Amino acid sequence: MDMQTYIKLTNLYADYAAAVDAEDWEKWVSFFDEECEYKVQPRENHERGFPLSTMWFISRNMLEDRVYGMRETLFHDPYYQRHVVGAPRIIGFEDGIIEAEANYAVFRTKYDGASVVFNVGRYIDRIRVDGDELKFKSRHCIYDSEMIANSIIYPI
Repeated sequence: MDMQTYIKLTNLYADYAAAVDAEDWEKWVSFFDEECEYKVQPRENHERGFPLSTMWFISRNMLEDRVYGMRETLFHDPYYQRHVVGAPRIIGFEDGIIEAEANYAVFRTKYDGASVVFNVGRYIDRIRVDGDELKFKSRHCIYDSEMIANSIIYPI
């Protein structure tokens, strides 16, 4: 992989975090291929090969349904999110697919409270490279703690 592609990959990670933090859900969906997978899963289940996940969407249409649900049907105490994402580490690159991972931490701030660490883990990604465009084929958010302080409403 050349340096230009690595820079595009790094920008993809940064732009993804910025879109989620800004609650720009159309932008969030646009980072994914039509046929994609988005999974939020506890580390223990991932390491043991257990399929049970907190969230698991297997197409861009399902991501769009989640956006509709967040806006129209889910009621929750409003909050802000802030992502801190480490530099992506390349695991492999073959046939136009980058396999990469990066550590992340998500902080949550309720409108009337202090910021708290909400979720910490790593992204395990497969990213399609098509010219200048990079799209997630799969994004697995593997979080370290079995305990989640509250429900996960927004994407990680």
